[in-house]
Amino acid sequence: MDDEETELRNPFPSPPSHYARYTNHNLKLLSLLRERLGPDADLYAINQYEVLSDQTDLPDWPLAQLEKPRVDWILEEGHYTVFGDTWFIKEKIPSLAELGGHQLYPADPSVDRRPALRSVLRSILVTYSKLLSALLLPPPTASSAHVEPEWKRHLEWINVLAQNIMAAANDLRPVQARGNLELMMRRQVELRREETKTIHSKCDALEAQLAELRLASQGVTSQPAASSAPPRPAPVATPAKSAPTQNSNGVSIHDVLSWAEEMS
Repeated sequence: MDDEETELRNPFPSPPSHYARYTNHNLKLLSLLRERLGPDADLYAINQYEVLSDQTDLPDWPLAQLEKPRVDWILEEGHYTVFGDTWFIKEKIPSLAELGGHQLYPADPSVDRRPALRSVLRSILVTYSKLLSALLLPPPTASSAHVEPEWKRHLEWINVLAQNIMAAANDLRPVQARGNLELMMRRQVELRREETKTIHSKCDALEAQLAELRLASQGVTSQPAASSAPPRPAPVATPAKSAPTQNSNGVSIHDVLSWAEEMS
């Protein structure tokens, strides 16, 4: 049994020793036994040698060991064993009471455990002080050698208290992981926002520089165009029609026209 237990605890265990029993002959005997007894019969409660007396090469171990595991039993118990380790169907952290320990805090996670854990912590400190006092006592006499030493009782109680502290801390692992994940996601969102803000500021600066370059390029292109255009002639002032011109003798055109009409 010790060798089998050691083999099961091996990180790379060998196949179970009973794998060699799954031969075609033994499986045929199991099928014949189930056929003769019925599907609901308990194979462990019957004598397989009497039922299969007409068969040869019957094994000296129960053929019921070759049957598949009962899934309904696994679902009812909620766990199964593989290579010496117990695995739960639903992933959960087993409580200290489920593992066989002495649980000192409430099992219901909705109940506040802080008062109970404070009491456990105070008990650890008090028990540790008593343990130190017990270690300073003189050695037991021959008459009291059969009595369990006091320091051993204190040490066992400290072990129980430490198990409760560790189990309570393990129960909070999912909450701690959820909190760490929330902080990580918030930090990632803040970093994305900071990066986006930096990119927007860089884009605004680049747009301002491009606008300045456009204005500078427009000024450079308009200056040569103005210098290459031909000079415009100076405008000639024309006399207004309402202002009659006069010759050097002081006779205006209006006077000449009036004289011409009178002569005609």
